[in-house]
Amino acid sequence: MLTLYDGQPFWHCDGISRRNFLRIGSLGAAGLTLPNLLRAGDPSRQNSAVIIYLPGGPTQHETFDPKPNAPVEIRGSFKSINTAIPGVRFCELLPKLSAMANKFSVIRGLVGMMNRHESFQCYTGRPGGNSSDNEPAGGWPSFGSMASKVLGPGTNGMVPYVDAAPKMSYQPYGNNGVHLQGPSSWPGFTGHEHVPFALEGEVKSDLTLNGIDLARLGSRRDLLNGLGQQQEALEGHGIDSFQQQAFSMLTSNRLADALDLELEPQPVRDRYGEMQNTDPSFGGAPQSPQHLLLTRRLIEAGVRCVSVAFGAWDWHANREGTIEYLSKKYLPVFDHALATFLQDLDERGLLATTTVVVWGEFGRTPRINAKGGRDHWPGTQSVLIAGGGIEGGRIVGETDGIGGVPVERPVHVQEVFASMYHNIGINIDAVKIPDLNGRPRYLVDDNRQPIRELYTS
Repeated sequence: MLTLYDGQPFWHCDGISRRNFLRIGSLGAAGLTLPNLLRAGDPSRQNSAVIIYLPGGPTQHETFDPKPNAPVEIRGSFKSINTAIPGVRFCELLPKLSAMANKFSVIRGLVGMMNRHESFQCYTGRPGGNSSDNEPAGGWPSFGSMASKVLGPGTNGMVPYVDAAPKMSYQPYGNNGVHLQGPSSWPGFTGHEHVPFALEGEVKSDLTLNGIDLARLGSRRDLLNGLGQQQEALEGHGIDSFQQQAFSMLTSNRLADALDLELEPQPVRDRYGEMQNTDPSFGGAPQSPQHLLLTRRLIEAGVRCVSVAFGAWDWHANREGTIEYLSKKYLPVFDHALATFLQDLDERGLLATTTVVVWGEFGRTPRINAKGGRDHWPGTQSVLIAGGGIEGGRIVGETDGIGGVPVERPVHVQEVFASMYHNIGINIDAVKIPDLNGRPRYLVDDNRQPIRELYTS
């Protein structure tokens, strides 16, 4: 929601009276969140990151790690095809990504994920919510929250962290720290001022910003009319220069323009393609290429980190159809949308400074089950990673003949996070953030380092 100052004080538990005039949904519980972000400064150079979350856990066999020589109950119904990387093959349902495989790299042996249907581990690199997880006081923050805490706002004071995911009915898929068990642990010990600016809805028709209708935000005239009624009262309470800057940002068209796809040329919107709904029983996201276009616009506008969910991947064959049916229906849209997004970033010079990670919470079983689907498999998964200084055309690790476990160079999930932090300019060996008990916490554990194979020697 957007709350304008109504002349009434907003009391906090610390006893400080704050004026409740600048609160937008999950920008934070306190009214002064955005001004505080602006006080943090503006870097001269900005690298960004995009996390594309695939709710439900995608199949490695029907995507980036096919096993064409395995028995049919392992390899499935589809052939493999050559890619732009000599000797590397992907599933035949990914021809566009195969043709541009030299622009990104693939981790084929990711480990460290838990068998839990929740986005939390894809955004934090750790499990959470259970007593056995040994979370620190306040809980683990997401990557975007850490980036916001350490680096501050994006270019020209832009909001540092945006969750652009469409609305999903299964709550643990959302970027809000909801767990299968136990209490919520988001936004973690970085505090509410570092939660993402969250968007929901279909981009063209009913996109909302935690309750703010996009049309309202985009209409500077309407917003200024509302602010005009409060301006005299605000000036009487002595708002400082950072609060003035925050007002300027919210009442300018900068953020609204980034969110308004009508400002994008029609050929570009057409190039990305139209949304395909996923079966509601999955509780996941639609396949919305327009949300990927929105993500590009946010990065271009100066946001440091954008998370976005794409599709519904819990393909047991207990919903909608077999893995053969689901692959034929959903993988071509995934292939087109992701290839278009990566090409668009590359053509605009953004891929060099934007790290893109595409993954789910785990992989799928090597053997197709009796219903014609694949079940949960935390033993390994394939991850696409690109940009931000990462070399394209590299395959890191290898799984066994049935795609079940890594047999060469397993990559831990926190190595992926170490790479992302490195790419956006954070020294993981030096930066520590105190949890709510005051204990300093490194951004990654166990001395994990960036994935060396992804960088030029």
